Amino acid sequence: MSTPKKTKIDKARWLILFTVIIGTFLGRLDQTIVSLALPKIINDFGITVSSAGWIATAYILANAVFVPIWGKLGDTLGRKKIYMLGFGLFIFGSILAGFAWNLSSMIVFRVIQAIAGSADYPTAMAIIAITFKEGRERAQALGIWSSSFAAAAVFGPLIGGPLIDNFGWRSVFLINLPIGIIGLLMAIAYVKESVSEKKTVVFDWWGAIALGIALSSLVLVLDKGLSWGWFSLNSFLAYLVTIIFTFIFIRIENNSPEPIVDLKFFKISAFVNTLGNNFVVFMGMMGGIFLIPIFAQTFLGYDATQTGYLFMPMAAALMIAAPIGGNLTGRVRPKYVIASSTFVAGIGLFLFSYLDPRSGALAIILPLAVMAFGIGFGMAQRTNAIASIVPQNEIGIASSILALARNIAGAFGIAVFGTILQKSEEANVLNIAKYSSIHSFDPIVYKTATALMILKGQVEAYGTVFVVASIVLFVGAVAALWIDIPERKLKEDIVIE
Repeated sequence: MSTPKKTKIDKARWLILFTVIIGTFLGRLDQTIVSLALPKIINDFGITVSSAGWIATAYILANAVFVPIWGKLGDTLGRKKIYMLGFGLFIFGSILAGFAWNLSSMIVFRVIQAIAGSADYPTAMAIIAITFKEGRERAQALGIWSSSFAAAAVFGPLIGGPLIDNFGWRSVFLINLPIGIIGLLMAIAYVKESVSEKKTVVFDWWGAIALGIALSSLVLVLDKGLSWGWFSLNSFLAYLVTIIFTFIFIRIENNSPEPIVDLKFFKISAFVNTLGNNFVVFMGMMGGIFLIPIFAQTFLGYDATQTGYLFMPMAAALMIAAPIGGNLTGRVRPKYVIASSTFVAGIGLFLFSYLDPRSGALAIILPLAVMAFGIGFGMAQRTNAIASIVPQNEIGIASSILALARNIAGAFGIAVFGTILQKSEEANVLNIAKYSSIHSFDPIVYKTATALMILKGQVEAYGTVFVVASIVLFVGAVAALWIDIPERKLKEDIVIE
């Protein structure tokens, strides 16, 4: 017979899920929405576009560096404590950013936001994993929660545009206060404290520092490599620092009694394969979401708000697909769900290759929905696989590795897609010009013909990018068939500590 306490916990578990979704959604929404405010910030602060880029770069760097630290602290000090600390600090940082007076102050306040926001992913995933005991239900919960990442990217333009137009750029930061307070109060009321059975005696600070330097240089070159040049001195130094400190980090972790990242996870083939699939999928998704608004506004004439509307069906597809995929846990082997979902997402990306300046809204909406459905369909299985493979007392650490993989994948996707787009545009324009003839000396005709060549070269470049991206996902779908997780691992209950 169930005790009253257990019944109360069971009834509150969906409220706990909704609570952590608020935190996750708010943190990821902030990343998306701030990019829309950059033009206004540039005008107010009187800074260059290049300088303003550091507002986003500083956030990405700080977020990547602190994810594993929060994951370790959550497992040992208490996931609820760390989650609430991060949430509260994020609200505080948002208020400060809303009152920033120049570029330097904005960068400092964005770093505070990023450090705080990085506490969400590892602690939220661990909270969900120990709250939902039954394998299939846990997979559904993790899938719904994971879909909030993509949903935030979709709703960013939709919410940010009206806020900025009607209340100014500071409103995108200050809006976090009322929503954040609601989320914080819900966390206090509903989230139950949990800690790992294994207590940390000595925190692995040297490992954290080495990893932080390696990640900083890696994310920095991914973010700035296109403007620096991938073979420039700055990029070369970043590669060198990344390699050296990754080597140092591995040496430290192999000799640390309590490593911040347990490298034994990477000896588990299912863990590595699942992590690789997550990397491929998020690279494709973030790269695609990055390019589509640019195409819509540059070639189709949509404004920011109209572009946001195009993404609404994508959010719906994610929300519908995530619980469906989670419900297949225990019925269909995870590798088949993950492989098929990756393949469908690849089809969605491939459909974008047919875009041209005559395309209507449906030419964007349909591929986005297909891609989102594919991603959402396998999201539960991807996340649940990571939670099921590792020991319960290291879920926070494992989820921080997953967060790192997804964050770096997003930065990698944007960098790679951007580079392919740029190089393809240059090659296409030269190739078109080589085989074109202008039978007129009229300056107007010549100028028009040149503009059309450039336009054709640019449009074809987008097609090339999406074909390459879809091929990457198709390969990832085949590779997913090597994800072999014992069914007992997926079905076994999680005991709340």
